[in-house]
Parts: sequence; structure tokens; C-alpha cells
Amino acid sequence: MHKFTLLIWLLLNGVSGYSQSDFSERLSKASIGLTEQQVTYDPSYFSIGYPNGDVPSNKGVCTDVIIRAYRKLGIDLQKEVHEDMLAHFNLYPKIWGLSKTDKNIDHRRVPNLMTFFERHGVVKTMSRNADDYQPGDIVCWNLGGAITHIGLVVNRKSSDGKRYLIVHNIGGGQVLADCLFDFRIIGHYSYQQ
Repeated sequence: MHKFTLLIWLLLNGVSGYSQSDFSERLSKASIGLTEQQVTYDPSYFSIGYPNGDVPSNKGVCTDVIIRAYRKLGIDLQKEVHEDMLAHFNLYPKIWGLSKTDKNIDHRRVPNLMTFFERHGVVKTMSRNADDYQPGDIVCWNLGGAITHIGLVVNRKSSDGKRYLIVHNIGGGQVLADCLFDFRIIGHYSYQQ
């Protein structure tokens, strides 16, 4: 009977010990915490450590919001993306003309994160229905042409109460914004290791 009870608990709470809801709340809180840091938008190439490398803490782009939020929960997307790209390089975009992985930048590119989340996360519905987007979700947009963007849905609502807000960096630092439907959505995921 004890094994059965443990099995039920694991199924309800997730093997990691955290339910999806708890994980989403923690990710949301970590994301909102990032908005308290002064960060200048800087898309420069940086040589960074590995694993757990990061660009200078006062610099970053949209992908760094995702990387830093997950890192606060003990998940190193630099390492996760790099290892997946090493093993499956042919499945990742070839937009930048690379012939091999680069642990300094690969995880900081939206199309690479999209590929990683499609392979290892949950691909969710892309719609214009705000109810489809829940705290902890990752949303990707096309800003026009080949310009892509990424942000995290958090547990705070818009002033009209109709949709959750987004933590992202589109040029003004790591901010909390009501921008879910401002651009064309090209990806919607959840990822819990």
C-alpha cells in the first residue's frame, strides 16, 4: 500500500517533487524578480564560461530573460541547449552559417530556444485567446522580417484583467509588460526539466 501511495503522490506532484503549478509560480516569481535589475539591451557577442555562463549582469537581450529565470530555478539552458545541439546539430536552424556549436551564443538565439523547447518541452496552442497563455509559459513572436523575440508569461494580469503580463527585454531592459498580442506569435511552450 505504501508503494501505491508514493506512486500516486509522484504522479500528482511530478517526479521532480514540484507540480507544474508550483514550478510555474516559481518561474513567474523568478521572472518578475529580473525586472528589478538594471539591464541595458546589448546583443553583442560575449565569451562566457561554461556551464552556467552569463553575459555581464547589467547587459542582455530577450533570450537572457529566459536563461536567467530558469537559472534561478537551477536549470542551465546554456548547458541543456549546448548538449542537445552537440548531439543533434542537424535539427537546429542554420541561419547563422555555423558548422558547429558555440556554447557562448547558441542558447541566446530565439530560433535555437524554440527548437530546444519543441524537442524537450510541451508545444502549446498558438491562438488569440488569452486563456491559452498561463504563468510559466514561454511565448515567441516575429517582430517583422527575420526578427524574433521571446518572453515569459507571469502571474500578474493586465490592467483590464483579461490577460497575463509578460517579462521580456525588447530594448528597454528586463520589464513587465502587457504585450502578449502586440506581435505575431510564432511559438508557445512550457518547459520543466
